[in-house]
Amino acid sequence: MATRTDPRGITRRRPGRMKIRIPEAGPLDQFFFIVAGIAAIGMTIYLLRQGFRWSWSNWLFFILFWAMAAYLTLPRLHRILSDIYVPNYFIGRTRTSDGLLGDPINLAFRGEELQLHQALRKANWTLADELTLKSAGRIIVSTLGRDSYPEAPVSPLLLFGRQQDFAYQQEVDGSPGKRHHIRFWKCPDDWLLPGGHRVDWLAAATYDRAVGLSLFTLQVTHKIDADIDVERDHVTRTLTEAAPGVTITLLEDFTTGYHSRNGGGDSIHTDGDLPVVELPDVDETPLEGRHHQERTLRRLGLLNALAETRESQRRPLSILGSAALVLGSAATLIALGLLDFIQTGEFRLLIAANLPWAPIGSMVAATVLVVEVILIVLTLRGSQPARLVLMALLVVTISVGAVDHLGWLPWRLGTNVLAICLQIAGLMMLSSHSSREYAVAARLLRKQAQELAQLASGTQSDPVGRR
Repeated sequence: MATRTDPRGITRRRPGRMKIRIPEAGPLDQFFFIVAGIAAIGMTIYLLRQGFRWSWSNWLFFILFWAMAAYLTLPRLHRILSDIYVPNYFIGRTRTSDGLLGDPINLAFRGEELQLHQALRKANWTLADELTLKSAGRIIVSTLGRDSYPEAPVSPLLLFGRQQDFAYQQEVDGSPGKRHHIRFWKCPDDWLLPGGHRVDWLAAATYDRAVGLSLFTLQVTHKIDADIDVERDHVTRTLTEAAPGVTITLLEDFTTGYHSRNGGGDSIHTDGDLPVVELPDVDETPLEGRHHQERTLRRLGLLNALAETRESQRRPLSILGSAALVLGSAATLIALGLLDFIQTGEFRLLIAANLPWAPIGSMVAATVLVVEVILIVLTLRGSQPARLVLMALLVVTISVGAVDHLGWLPWRLGTNVLAICLQIAGLMMLSSHSSREYAVAARLLRKQAQELAQLASGTQSDPVGRR
């Protein structure tokens, strides 16, 4: 487990930085990743065609089309293509979770994490919340209601193959729609910038000017100001003015000055200079605000190893979202079966035709739904086999539903478009990189947690401290 010593000699653990090696995706994961993308493309085209029938009731198809295209189809296409043509080494740009080139790296820092937190806090920057279902919902409500949310989360960007370690921001005019914000990544050990410069942290600072739609994925996102050098200079100015001892070394023409676009399609331009911020030594000035102190202590890892390991098992949004979507599709089918029972007096789940084997088909369909629920529970607990089996089952049910809906069977099963959409969305999330990494890491972390618990138990029961 990675540890380090701050300037006052305190050994600190780094939460979330345990060196757990996630193996490359296997053939099955790659297969489901591609199949999910193909299914999403097919459903998106179908919804678009249905929407152009110009019926007042077809507005739902346009909404489903936008949701499928913006949050499933286009991101998956970008991810597949960008894995082919975007370099997988440091080029001074971050990447979005969809694989697109994101915000440029325009700041670097030398110093320990505690020094960085203290300097930013003195400069009136606020530590952003982690992106969770709760914080995501809060920022949506705050944005729509124009309410203040100083700790609003930022979207994940990737550098060194992982998302930012943390982010800081300054809200503007009490609205989460406008803010200064900066993301930070810890550099790998013994890693050097091009040109041989050694730094401890890299950062991307941009200014959110409004909320809009992404040019590349049509998702709702923040739009940034094009002149990222202004935001870069704002960060360095606030630090030098508020934190005595901060010095700046400018690497001129670190990159070629350019005009480009970020992952949301926003224009960006820079002169290519990279300020390297030398952080001052940690002083004894306490960080203001108990809430901030607690969050900073958690960030610095002043918790025991067992609590740290359990925290690392937090389920990603992709796992939680996939469970909700698959359960939603099951609920849709059950609701249709109940409606059919009310109308006909027979509970014929999925089977719309009056066939002799309809009761058997209903039993099979009900069994499949029960199996899906069991697999969802196991997947939420981090079972990789359950996740793979659940994806295989979803591929089968989506394929059967699509064939039935296209009328390629001699009988009709009465499948529902909304249920198929939810299943495809669930398959997309289950086949995402974050879901796979969670399933692989959860097993290793559970094993490590058991070893730590046994070690802690043995230590507590050994009064003489034998090893």
